[in-house]
Amino acid sequence: MTREVDPFDLPEWLGQSEVTWSPDGGVHDTHLVAGSLSAPGHEALPCDLLAVDEAYPKPVADDDRRHQTHQRWRHGQVLLLTCDDRLTLAVPGTSFSAELVMETLARLAKAVGGSPESFSVLLRLGG
Repeated sequence: MTREVDPFDLPEWLGQSEVTWSPDGGVHDTHLVAGSLSAPGHEALPCDLLAVDEAYPKPVADDDRRHQTHQRWRHGQVLLLTCDDRLTLAVPGTSFSAELVMETLARLAKAVGGSPESFSVLLRLGG
C-alpha cells in the first residue's frame, strides 16, 4: 500500500546536511531501485526509486499514481510516497539511467528545502 508523503514530514537533516543516496545494487534495467539516504551523524533513511510506467508483467502503479507522477515531474518536482514503510521517489519511465537518478535526487533536495549541491549519488557499476 502506498501513500503520499509531505516533504516537511521527512527528517530535517535532509535539507541541512551533506546527503548521499546509495543504491543497494545496480540501477539499470529495473523499475525499482532500493537504496538509502545517509548523512554523517544520522541514521540512514531507506529511500527507493520507482519508475511508474513499467507495465509488464503487471502495472507497478495505477493510472492515478502515474498521472500524479507525470504531473509533478512536468512541474520540476518529484512525487514522494511510502511503499512498504520506505520512502519512495516516483518518476516517469520504465527504468533508470545515471542522469535520471541524479535528477530525481536533485528534485528531492529541492523538495526538502536543501540544495542539490549538498546531495551526492553513489552509483554502483554492474548489477
